[in-house]
This record gives sequence, structure tokens and C-alpha cells, in this order.
Amino acid sequence: MKRSHFSVVVTLALAIAVAITFASSIRPASASASSNGGVLHSIHSMRVKNACRKCGGSSNLSYHGGTGGVGVETGADKVYLVYWGSQWNNNDPSGEAAIQQKFFNGVGGSSWNNSVTQYCEGVSSGTISCGSSGTHATNPAGVLSGVWYDNASAAPSNPSQTSLASEAINAAAHFGNTTASSNTTVQYVINTATGNNASGFGTQYCAWHSSTSSNYGNVAYTNMPYITDAGTSCGANFVNSGSAGLTDGITIVGGHEFAETESDIYPSSGWLDSTGSENGDKCAWINSGQGASANITLSTGTFPVQSLWSNAFNSNAGGCVISYP
Repeated sequence: MKRSHFSVVVTLALAIAVAITFASSIRPASASASSNGGVLHSIHSMRVKNACRKCGGSSNLSYHGGTGGVGVETGADKVYLVYWGSQWNNNDPSGEAAIQQKFFNGVGGSSWNNSVTQYCEGVSSGTISCGSSGTHATNPAGVLSGVWYDNASAAPSNPSQTSLASEAINAAAHFGNTTASSNTTVQYVINTATGNNASGFGTQYCAWHSSTSSNYGNVAYTNMPYITDAGTSCGANFVNSGSAGLTDGITIVGGHEFAETESDIYPSSGWLDSTGSENGDKCAWINSGQGASANITLSTGTFPVQSLWSNAFNSNAGGCVISYP
């Protein structure tokens, strides 16, 4: 029987609605309104160890055009650490805050982080090697620019992406970064207290980074759960054995998100490979051979980290490196 034009239109509309609903269920909320009227952008997560088998392919990273021309962190990069909620009060059984602060006090300027400087913005989409073109990501010393214990009241239990984004915007205001330009070289690490992590932590992901629009421009932030709550799924004893290795994941995961934000500040418009993997994803949870996770020594101590992808490694064939000249 011949269908009417009306029935064809209705059928097509229903099909489109189903397709949109399905897509929304498998992708991060990239167009959801946050509580201050901003827009949440894509999430880029570090998968748990057991879910990661060769997380990234062998293809090099390429530039994806940036957001408003901003694709990497350039200039005086800044990291702000936020310990969100009264749940942190006298409640840090693994000493994560101290380890994290020592790491970020020393990681700027390190040879481990130097690989991000080969990536740039201000070049054509699809660029694989910047050379001397564009404005390159930077690796300055002293990236830790502030610490805030926002603990006057409790943070939400199992916070949502919307509430994490709102806390990042609160942090921007707290630290005085209230212009769009001031937030193009900044990342806010939103730390949740033990037992108070967002859904999916430890079973699907270890941490993720994203961004949100706001009255202060686009704000880049990381959802950083209390990593040792996840045990070996998020890095315990991945590099070091015994009690010394129980906190390995704090800097393995924290370093992963830090370097990815530097090279893809507003996901996913910076540097990614053909599968959508960033410079940290491609080298996650390697335990032997080239690119294996290892301890690095900084001025503030010795810390386990994973390797990072370098397009320039192996005569521009690319690969995972612990240090970059």
C-alpha cells in the first residue's frame, strides 16, 4: 500500500528522534546547559586499567582546529587544585592532596612534560607536524598557581558533570580568572573526597577532563576522583610494589589528565588521533617495553607517571615517550 506523505514525514521524524536519543546515550553531554547557563563540552576520560588494551592506535595526533582558535595551552600555564566539599575535612587517608601538590609544584619544566611543546594552535586542521608554525604549547616551571579547600559545605554525593563544571566556574571566580583570555592557559582540577566520587569511577574511568562555557569564557577542568579508592583499577602498584606503590595512580592519572589538557584544552578540538585518542590515552597502562610507565625525579620528589605520545618520536613515526628533549 502506498504510504501518504504525512506518514513518511512522521516515520522519518521518529527515526531521527530515536537516533538522537541513542547518540546522546553513548556520548558525553556536549550541549547540556550547566547551572549558570553555560554549555558543557565533551568529556575525555582515562579508562580503567582492565578496560584498556592498546588504548590508542599507531596513528599520529593531528590538529582539530581549536575552539575559537584555542587548541593548546600556551604561555604561562596554570594549574589550580580544588578540594571540593567538607568531606575533605580531616579526611585524606592516602595523603592524596600532599602528593598531588608536590607533583604539580615540580612537573612544570620537566623533560617528561616537554613532549607537549611539539603541538600548537594557529595552524590548519589536519596538521601533524607544527615545525616552526603556529603558537606552540608550553612547558613552564611553576604551573601550580593556587590551592583552594572549598569546604564550607558538603559537595554533592556522586557529583554530576553539571555540578563539577559549576565548581570549576566557582574556582575561576575564586582565583580571579574572570575574563575569557585568562582561562585560555588555565586548568582547574576538581578533587572529590574519598567515597564521594562521580558515578563510573573505578569501573569505567579513572578521571576525565572537559570544559564548559561561562561568563568567564571557556573553562577547562578535570574531574579528579579520590584515586586510591579504585585500587589497582586506577594504578595502585602499577609502577612500585608494596605499600610505596599504593598511591602510584595519583600522579599516573593526574599527569595523564594534565598533559591531555595542555594539548587539547577544550576537548575535542586540539590534538587527537584518528580514533579520538589524546596524547595520554595512546600511552595509558603500558607496563613494559617502549613507553612503559616509570618513576621520574622532579625537584619536589620522585613520582610514577605514564608516558605521553610524541609525533616526533622514531623519525616522525610516533610513539610513547617518558622524556622529550
